[in-house]
Amino acid sequence: MAARLEGEMRVTAADLADSVAEARLKVAAVRYKVESEVRNTAEKVRSRFSEAKVKLGDEARFIKSWIDDPLRTGSVTPSSPALARRMASFVDPEQSGPVIEIGPGTGPVTEALIERGIAEERLILVEYSPEFCTLLRERFPRATVVQGDAYALGTTLSGHLQGKAVALVSSLPLFTRPPAMRSALAREAFKLLVDGAPFIQFTYSVISPVPRKGSGLKAFASDWVLRNIPPARVWVYRQAR
Repeated sequence: MAARLEGEMRVTAADLADSVAEARLKVAAVRYKVESEVRNTAEKVRSRFSEAKVKLGDEARFIKSWIDDPLRTGSVTPSSPALARRMASFVDPEQSGPVIEIGPGTGPVTEALIERGIAEERLILVEYSPEFCTLLRERFPRATVVQGDAYALGTTLSGHLQGKAVALVSSLPLFTRPPAMRSALAREAFKLLVDGAPFIQFTYSVISPVPRKGSGLKAFASDWVLRNIPPARVWVYRQAR
Protein backbone atom coordinates (compact mmCIF):
# COMPACT_ATOMS: atom_id res chain seq x y z
CA MET A 1 0.00 0.00 0.00
CA ALA A 2 2.76 2.40 0.97
CA ALA A 3 4.66 1.55 -2.20
CA ARG A 4 1.61 2.25 -4.36
CA LEU A 5 1.02 5.60 -2.65
CA GLU A 6 4.65 6.51 -3.12
CA GLY A 7 4.40 5.67 -6.84
CA GLU A 8 1.26 7.73 -7.25
CA MET A 9 2.88 10.64 -5.50
CA ARG A 10 5.85 10.40 -7.88
CA VAL A 11 3.53 10.43 -10.89
CA THR A 12 1.58 13.35 -9.47
CA ALA A 13 4.79 15.27 -8.78
CA ALA A 14 6.03 14.55 -12.29
CA ASP A 15 2.72 15.72 -13.78
CA LEU A 16 2.86 18.81 -11.63
CA ALA A 17 6.41 19.51 -12.79
CA ASP A 18 5.35 19.06 -16.41
CA SER A 19 2.37 21.35 -15.90
CA VAL A 20 4.55 24.00 -14.29
CA ALA A 21 7.08 23.74 -17.14
CA GLU A 22 4.30 24.01 -19.73
CA ALA A 23 2.83 27.01 -17.95
CA ARG A 24 6.24 28.66 -17.87
CA LEU A 25 6.62 28.06 -21.60
CA LYS A 26 3.21 29.61 -22.26
CA VAL A 27 4.05 32.60 -20.09
CA ALA A 28 7.37 33.00 -21.90
CA ALA A 29 5.63 32.78 -25.29
CA VAL A 30 3.06 35.38 -24.29
CA ARG A 31 5.78 37.58 -22.86
CA TYR A 32 7.83 37.25 -26.05
CA LYS A 33 4.77 38.09 -28.15
CA VAL A 34 3.95 41.13 -26.02
CA GLU A 35 7.55 42.32 -26.07
CA SER A 36 7.70 41.79 -29.82
CA GLU A 37 4.50 43.78 -30.33
CA VAL A 38 5.81 46.52 -28.05
CA ARG A 39 9.07 46.65 -30.04
CA ASN A 40 7.19 46.76 -33.34
CA THR A 41 4.89 49.49 -32.06
CA ALA A 42 7.83 51.48 -30.75
CA GLU A 43 9.60 51.10 -34.10
CA LYS A 44 6.50 52.30 -35.96
CA VAL A 45 6.20 55.27 -33.63
CA ARG A 46 9.89 56.12 -34.12
CA SER A 47 9.50 55.76 -37.90
CA ARG A 48 6.41 57.99 -37.97
CA PHE A 49 8.10 60.50 -35.69
CA SER A 50 11.11 60.53 -37.98
CA GLU A 51 8.91 61.01 -41.05
CA ALA A 52 6.99 63.79 -39.31
CA LYS A 53 10.26 65.41 -38.27
CA VAL A 54 11.51 65.32 -41.87
CA LYS A 55 8.21 66.70 -43.14
CA LEU A 56 8.20 69.50 -40.60
CA GLY A 57 11.82 70.24 -41.43
CA ASP A 58 11.01 70.45 -45.15
CA GLU A 59 8.04 72.72 -44.48
CA ALA A 60 10.22 74.94 -42.30
CA ARG A 61 12.78 75.17 -45.11
CA PHE A 62 10.05 76.13 -47.57
CA ILE A 63 8.69 78.80 -45.26
CA LYS A 64 12.17 80.26 -44.78
CA SER A 65 12.82 80.14 -48.53
CA TRP A 66 9.46 81.79 -49.22
CA ILE A 67 10.17 84.56 -46.70
CA ASP A 68 13.62 85.14 -48.24
CA ASP A 69 12.33 85.21 -51.85
CA PRO A 70 8.58 84.63 -52.30
CA LEU A 71 8.68 85.14 -56.08
CA ARG A 72 11.12 82.28 -56.53
CA THR A 73 9.67 79.82 -54.02
CA GLY A 74 6.00 80.56 -54.71
CA SER A 75 4.67 78.17 -52.04
CA VAL A 76 5.15 77.83 -48.30
CA THR A 77 4.88 74.02 -48.38
CA PRO A 78 6.32 71.25 -50.57
CA SER A 79 4.10 69.42 -53.06
CA SER A 80 2.02 66.68 -51.45
CA PRO A 81 2.78 63.01 -52.24
CA ALA A 82 -0.52 62.82 -54.16
CA LEU A 83 0.41 65.74 -56.41
CA ALA A 84 3.97 64.47 -56.82
CA ARG A 85 2.71 61.05 -57.92
CA ARG A 86 0.29 62.65 -60.39
CA MET A 87 3.13 64.64 -61.95
CA ALA A 88 5.40 61.61 -62.14
CA SER A 89 2.65 59.53 -63.75
CA PHE A 90 3.10 61.46 -67.02
CA VAL A 91 6.74 60.34 -67.37
CA ASP A 92 7.29 57.06 -69.23
CA PRO A 93 9.88 55.01 -67.26
CA GLU A 94 10.39 52.69 -70.22
CA GLN A 95 11.72 55.50 -72.42
CA SER A 96 15.48 55.75 -71.99
CA GLY A 97 17.21 59.07 -71.53
CA PRO A 98 17.62 61.82 -68.96
CA VAL A 99 14.71 63.43 -67.13
CA ILE A 100 14.98 67.09 -66.16
CA GLU A 101 13.29 68.42 -63.03
CA ILE A 102 13.26 72.16 -62.42
CA GLY A 103 12.41 73.63 -59.04
CA PRO A 104 12.63 70.32 -57.11
CA GLY A 105 12.83 72.06 -53.71
CA THR A 106 13.22 69.36 -51.05
CA GLY A 107 12.52 66.54 -53.50
CA PRO A 108 8.93 65.24 -53.18
CA VAL A 109 8.49 65.01 -56.96
CA THR A 110 12.00 63.56 -57.27
CA GLU A 111 10.99 60.76 -54.91
CA ALA A 112 7.81 60.15 -56.91
CA LEU A 113 9.82 59.92 -60.14
CA ILE A 114 12.11 57.31 -58.59
CA GLU A 115 9.09 55.37 -57.29
CA ARG A 116 7.68 55.58 -60.81
CA GLY A 117 10.72 53.66 -62.05
CA ILE A 118 13.03 56.45 -63.20
CA ALA A 119 16.58 55.52 -62.18
CA GLU A 120 18.12 58.15 -59.92
CA GLU A 121 21.13 58.40 -62.25
CA ARG A 122 18.83 59.66 -65.02
CA LEU A 123 17.60 62.65 -63.04
CA ILE A 124 18.97 66.14 -63.61
CA LEU A 125 17.72 68.47 -60.89
CA VAL A 126 17.91 72.23 -61.46
CA GLU A 127 17.47 74.19 -58.24
CA TYR A 128 18.17 77.85 -57.52
CA SER A 129 18.44 77.63 -53.70
CA PRO A 130 21.93 76.62 -52.43
CA GLU A 131 20.33 75.16 -49.27
CA PHE A 132 17.94 72.99 -51.26
CA CYS A 133 20.81 71.90 -53.54
CA THR A 134 22.77 70.67 -50.53
CA LEU A 135 19.73 68.78 -49.26
CA LEU A 136 19.04 67.24 -52.70
CA ARG A 137 22.62 66.01 -53.01
CA GLU A 138 22.31 64.32 -49.63
CA ARG A 139 18.97 62.69 -50.45
CA PHE A 140 19.70 61.78 -54.08
CA PRO A 141 23.46 61.26 -54.32
CA ARG A 142 23.28 59.52 -57.72
CA ALA A 143 21.26 62.31 -59.36
CA THR A 144 22.87 65.32 -61.03
CA VAL A 145 22.04 68.43 -59.00
CA VAL A 146 22.70 71.72 -60.80
CA GLN A 147 22.47 75.00 -58.94
CA GLY A 148 21.26 77.69 -61.29
CA ASP A 149 18.43 79.64 -62.87
CA ALA A 150 15.79 77.50 -64.60
CA TYR A 151 14.66 80.55 -66.59
CA ALA A 152 18.03 80.38 -68.37
CA LEU A 153 17.80 76.63 -68.74
CA GLY A 154 20.06 76.16 -71.75
CA THR A 155 22.91 78.06 -70.09
CA THR A 156 22.34 76.45 -66.69
CA LEU A 157 22.47 72.93 -68.11
CA SER A 158 25.40 73.53 -70.43
CA GLY A 159 27.83 70.64 -69.90
CA HIS A 160 25.40 68.70 -67.67
CA LEU A 161 23.00 67.24 -70.23
CA GLN A 162 24.27 64.38 -72.38
CA GLY A 163 21.74 64.11 -75.19
CA LYS A 164 18.18 65.35 -75.19
CA ALA A 165 15.84 64.61 -72.29
CA VAL A 166 12.69 62.48 -72.50
CA ALA A 167 10.68 64.63 -70.09
CA LEU A 168 10.80 67.86 -68.13
CA VAL A 169 8.97 68.17 -64.82
CA SER A 170 8.50 71.64 -63.36
CA SER A 171 7.42 72.79 -59.92
CA LEU A 172 8.31 76.42 -60.61
CA PRO A 173 5.74 79.03 -59.54
CA LEU A 174 5.24 80.22 -63.11
CA PHE A 175 2.51 82.73 -62.32
CA THR A 176 5.02 84.83 -60.40
CA ARG A 177 6.62 85.61 -63.78
CA PRO A 178 5.22 87.61 -66.72
CA PRO A 179 3.69 85.68 -69.67
CA ALA A 180 6.62 86.45 -71.98
CA MET A 181 9.09 84.88 -69.54
CA ARG A 182 6.90 81.78 -69.13
CA SER A 183 6.64 81.37 -72.88
CA ALA A 184 10.41 81.79 -73.26
CA LEU A 185 10.99 79.09 -70.63
CA ALA A 186 8.78 76.64 -72.53
CA ARG A 187 10.50 77.38 -75.84
CA GLU A 188 13.93 76.87 -74.32
CA ALA A 189 12.82 73.71 -72.53
CA PHE A 190 11.55 72.06 -75.72
CA LYS A 191 14.95 72.64 -77.36
CA LEU A 192 16.36 70.25 -74.75
CA LEU A 193 13.67 67.56 -75.23
CA VAL A 194 13.26 64.77 -77.77
CA ASP A 195 10.31 64.97 -80.14
CA GLY A 196 7.04 64.22 -78.38
CA ALA A 197 8.51 64.60 -74.88
CA PRO A 198 6.26 66.21 -72.24
CA PHE A 199 6.72 69.45 -70.35
CA ILE A 200 4.90 68.77 -67.05
CA GLN A 201 3.83 71.66 -64.83
CA PHE A 202 1.53 71.89 -61.83
CA THR A 203 -0.51 74.94 -60.91
CA TYR A 204 -3.09 76.12 -58.39
CA SER A 205 -4.73 78.23 -61.08
CA VAL A 206 -7.69 77.33 -63.30
CA ILE A 207 -5.89 78.56 -66.42
CA SER A 208 -2.82 77.29 -68.24
CA PRO A 209 0.44 78.41 -66.58
CA VAL A 210 2.16 78.41 -69.97
CA PRO A 211 0.48 80.91 -72.36
CA ARG A 212 -1.04 78.86 -75.17
CA LYS A 213 -1.83 81.51 -77.77
CA GLY A 214 0.68 81.24 -80.57
CA SER A 215 2.75 78.70 -78.64
CA GLY A 216 2.29 75.81 -81.06
CA LEU A 217 1.78 73.50 -78.08
CA LYS A 218 -0.78 70.82 -77.40
CA ALA A 219 -1.95 70.83 -73.80
CA PHE A 220 -3.68 68.42 -71.45
CA ALA A 221 -4.98 69.36 -67.99
CA SER A 222 -5.52 66.71 -65.32
CA ASP A 223 -8.36 66.65 -62.87
CA TRP A 224 -7.83 68.49 -59.57
CA VAL A 225 -5.63 66.84 -56.95
CA LEU A 226 -7.81 67.55 -53.94
CA ARG A 227 -5.42 65.92 -51.47
CA ASN A 228 -2.96 68.73 -52.10
CA ILE A 229 -3.36 71.93 -50.07
CA PRO A 230 -4.37 74.03 -51.86
CA PRO A 231 -5.85 71.79 -54.57
CA ALA A 232 -3.73 71.72 -57.72
CA ARG A 233 -3.83 70.27 -61.21
CA VAL A 234 -1.19 69.16 -63.67
CA TRP A 235 -0.75 70.53 -67.18
CA VAL A 236 1.15 68.48 -69.77
CA TYR A 237 2.45 70.26 -72.87
CA ARG A 238 3.82 68.74 -76.07
CA GLN A 239 4.91 70.34 -79.28
CA ALA A 240 2.28 70.10 -81.99
CA ARG A 241 3.48 68.16 -85.03
